[in-house]
Amino acid sequence: MLPSTTSRVERNTADSINQQIRQRMEENVAYFAAHPHEIEQRLHELDHEWDIERTLEANASALSLTGVAMGAFVDKRWLLLPAAVTGFLLQHALQGWCPPIIFFRRRGIRTSKEIDQERYALKALRGDFGDVGPAMETSHQVRVSKALQAIR
Repeated sequence: MLPSTTSRVERNTADSINQQIRQRMEENVAYFAAHPHEIEQRLHELDHEWDIERTLEANASALSLTGVAMGAFVDKRWLLLPAAVTGFLLQHALQGWCPPIIFFRRRGIRTSKEIDQERYALKALRGDFGDVGPAMETSHQVRVSKALQAIR
């Protein structure tokens, strides 16, 4: 049985790396809870952040095009590169894992779901969803906790 689309990358990433990515997101939410005037800029940055799928697709396309060009103009053996890359893409589509995933996840490349979690926590802090936003008379830590609970 194939893993679900929304959780397949996280399920195939080491727990320590998932924890680092989650911790960075929680630190970002805590920072912006203390600096709400900067939330709008961070939301703009999140809109432009590349997720793991886009990163893999761009990387695979660049490597495949390079392999085809080198195969056509230098040596036919370069055609093994696009063959390997498309095999990795198929493996990723089916399993949610391929060798480049390890490289990119260690560098903090997130899934769209992980990016959305930070986005919605920030929107909750901004007040988009009611009782978490800046108008509340609660402590910084309580607001951070409520925002993180809202996205789980």
